[in-house]
Amino acid sequence: MVTFSDVYWMAETIYMYLPAYLANAAPVLAGGGKPLDEGRTWRDGKPILGGHKTVRGTVTGIAVGSLVGLIQMQPLRGILLAVGAIGGDLTIAFLKRRLGLKPGSPLPIADQLGFIVFAIALSSFLPPPPSWERAVAIIVATIPIHFITNFFAWLLKLKAHPW
Repeated sequence: MVTFSDVYWMAETIYMYLPAYLANAAPVLAGGGKPLDEGRTWRDGKPILGGHKTVRGTVTGIAVGSLVGLIQMQPLRGILLAVGAIGGDLTIAFLKRRLGLKPGSPLPIADQLGFIVFAIALSSFLPPPPSWERAVAIIVATIPIHFITNFFAWLLKLKAHPW
C-alpha cells in the first residue's frame, strides 16, 4: 500500500532532480540556431550530433538547470545536474548518429534515461551522493515522466514526434 510518506518521498526525489528535468526540457523551447557540431562529421562520415543539437539549446538547458539549482539553494548541484542532463542528451545523440539514426528517431530507453543517468552520475560527486533508493526511483519515474512531457510537447507542436 502506498502511503502519504511514500508519495512525499517520491515528490521530494523529483524535486531534487528538477534541475536535470528542466535542463533537458529547455532546449525544446529555446533551441534552434547554430548547430553545436557546426555541421561537422565524425570519422564515419555521419554527423557528430546533428543539426538539432544547437548552441542556443545547450546553453539554455545548462542555464535553466543551473538557475533552478540556485532557486533550490543548491547552486553547485544544480549546475552538475544541468551539465549532466545536457551531456547525457548529447551523448545519446552522438550514439544515435553512430547507429545511423536520424534526429528525432527513437532509441527506446536511451532517449528516456540518458539525460537522468548522466545527471545522477555527475551530481554524485557532491556530498552527500544520492542514495541508491533515490537513484533507482528517479530512473524508474523518469520513463513515464519523459513520455508524458514529450506527449504534451508534441500536442503543443513543440516537438515533431510524441516520443
